[in-house]
Amino acid sequence: MSTEISKTNTTNNNQDTEENQATEPQVSSTSDFETGSITVSKDGHFIHCLTIIGQIEGHYILPSQNKTTKYEHVIPQLVAIEESKEIEGLLIILNTVGGDVEAGLAIAELLSTMKTPTASLVLGGGHSIGVPLAVSCKRSFIVPSATMTVHPVRMNGLVLGVPQTLSYFEKMQDRIVRFVANNSQISAEKFRELMMITGELVMDVGTVLDGEGAVKSGLIDELGGLSDALDFLDRSIEEGQH
Repeated sequence: MSTEISKTNTTNNNQDTEENQATEPQVSSTSDFETGSITVSKDGHFIHCLTIIGQIEGHYILPSQNKTTKYEHVIPQLVAIEESKEIEGLLIILNTVGGDVEAGLAIAELLSTMKTPTASLVLGGGHSIGVPLAVSCKRSFIVPSATMTVHPVRMNGLVLGVPQTLSYFEKMQDRIVRFVANNSQISAEKFRELMMITGELVMDVGTVLDGEGAVKSGLIDELGGLSDALDFLDRSIEEGQH
């Protein structure tokens, strides 16, 4: 008798579980949060949120205590978002100190060539190679308290003091300047000027811009927060449907 009751209870529990799963809203799994991404619905449109935080990791693995964004994780996500029939908009949230130049530029180039409506939001900081990432989206936002550091290309470790090294640095810097100028309202000359200012950084040359300064310089499109970025994406999606 007890065995039959146990079986009945198990069946009822399974049915209750299935009913709860059918009625409860589906949310992203824990693994999505661990990779810094989540898809939400706004006004019936699915918008994917991707975070770029800490240091952008390139070809070399950074120490385990570092907060990193791995480009080999981000790039496939961007391809999947662009090809997705459900996701209609992409929000990039930045709080990064910079990192590997080529990895950062690779992500930025992908973002700038996406047909999916994109918006970037700088929170905390969008420093160094975070600058091209911030301007790569169709509309860029920054909160007033955030800062952005613009400086020349630097390299850690052993550097050979030969003309070829200087030429490589110059070409790398040209790539960054050209990309930023093509994807924002700032001119190449003004951006180079910000790179070379002395007196602002203790151990380096360059400029630190707050939110208002970044907008005034033409680097970022407008001051705003999360709601402003989401509203822009919502409008862009609506316009694309007509």
